[in-house]
Amino acid sequence: MKTYWRRNMTDRVSNQEVTARVLLTGASSGIGQAIAKKLVERNYLVYGIGRDFGHTDRNLLEHSLFHMAECDLLDQKAVEQMLEGIQEEVGRDGIDILINNAGCAWYGLHEEVSPQKIHDMVRVNLEVPMILTQHFLRTMKEKKHGVILNIASVTGSHFANPHGAAYGATKAGLLSFDRSVFEEARKYGVKVTTILPDMTDTDLYRNADFTADPTAGASLLSEDVAGSVVYIIEERDGVVIPELTIRPQFHRIKRK
Repeated sequence: MKTYWRRNMTDRVSNQEVTARVLLTGASSGIGQAIAKKLVERNYLVYGIGRDFGHTDRNLLEHSLFHMAECDLLDQKAVEQMLEGIQEEVGRDGIDILINNAGCAWYGLHEEVSPQKIHDMVRVNLEVPMILTQHFLRTMKEKKHGVILNIASVTGSHFANPHGAAYGATKAGLLSFDRSVFEEARKYGVKVTTILPDMTDTDLYRNADFTADPTAGASLLSEDVAGSVVYIIEERDGVVIPELTIRPQFHRIKRK
């Protein structure tokens, strides 16, 4: 899929008018859309990456601080084109905050999950965050400032994830990766955080035989996770929250 900027990127907002420059994957719906909304409201310039913005809130798409790019993260050439476009826009200053939020999930007994589905989960949930972190980390270290925030899953810290073995493994890998990069980057002033949400009312479970229970307190809302993102990135300099787990009050799921 070809990557392109929907907004005319030469019509930029001056750096003096924004809090920070953010690259956010999975910005077209769910948690990513909620994060983007909260950030533009707080004067962050958000470069939102997604595969399909056809159902995204029009108010977000039309916001002057939201710059949308359609990009299929499964396509490495498309990712490279996307990064080139962002680099041309931000120049030497680079990105201040990287939020890897895009996710891919398939559920079921492991022998029933196809090799292609396994590949897609590993690519989106683990490989792409590693690639994007590698791309921006050097500049953040040079500036001695920056935030890398990855949205993982509470399954990444579970002992076992039956009916979600591959998905849980990708999130456990992401958590391990973040812990290592945190230790590598902390002395340079770069913050690294993993958010571990539990059951959240999004489309992530569209390929499962269960979904979030609609009962109040039985699942998280996208806005809950987005609020934690704001809390983390606006913490004062010198304070890092390496890991944050968010869980609903009640432990329930709904069978489809």
